[in-house]
Amino acid sequence: MEYPKRKHPRLPGYDYGQDGVYFLTICTRNRTLVLSEIVGRGLAPAEVRLLPAGRIAAEELTNLPKQFPRVRVEASVIMPNHIHLLLSLGAAGASPRPTDGRDPGIADIMRVFKSLTTRRWNRRNGTQGRPLWQTSYYDHIIRDDNDFLLRWNYIETNPLRWTEDEYHT
Repeated sequence: MEYPKRKHPRLPGYDYGQDGVYFLTICTRNRTLVLSEIVGRGLAPAEVRLLPAGRIAAEELTNLPKQFPRVRVEASVIMPNHIHLLLSLGAAGASPRPTDGRDPGIADIMRVFKSLTTRRWNRRNGTQGRPLWQTSYYDHIIRDDNDFLLRWNYIETNPLRWTEDEYHT
């Protein structure tokens, strides 16, 4: 059986290391529900209750600006099987450089985040080499203030829409 050719998900010719704001979505491997639970639907407001893998992810999101001084997490939500975040890259300081000498971009930051969370998750569970995340991620380059506010609102209200979410299984 021949599989369709995979389309490269990044915008051709765009420098994902340049200053800007990015909306990102990363999913767990096979969309496994290991990050959080959504509780209180109905009359009560939806609340995200982090599971151990979600707590690890939250800690590593908090650590991103320490590892990459140009990074700021503007907003995030850790859903049961995916994370949405608004990540800004700016010239706040000198970031560690990859071996090719360029400033770290979104791909470098996501690679480090996924690697650290997976390593910690496997150590916690006494497993080795089990991927926590899907190989890629979704990105959207924020174009203006309206786009930023739209994505911010999406993140804030995502738990309310969990049962209708495209990532809900």
